[in-house]
Amino acid sequence: MGVKWEDIPKKYKPHWSTWKIEGTPFEETQKKLNAKNLHDPWLRNEVWIYSIPKHYSSFVKVFTRGMIPGFALFLGLLGIKRYNGSETQHH
Repeated sequence: MGVKWEDIPKKYKPHWSTWKIEGTPFEETQKKLNAKNLHDPWLRNEVWIYSIPKHYSSFVKVFTRGMIPGFALFLGLLGIKRYNGSETQHH
């Protein structure tokens, strides 16, 4: 049912101090909260979203993943169907 946090080796777990709010859109949110004497201690937990390289989250890349093997499989199965279907006569 998925990977548990305990199952991940320690060397792959980022330390909490690696996520910085500075330089992200959350920095403006933090300034607005501080102006109202409020603080969101969990805001840092959402900063990882902005550390993902943009080329990995490309919609086109996700949409076209597997398109070439799928099309090749489609053509192969279509050829097999036509080869086997040519022997049978339909009225």
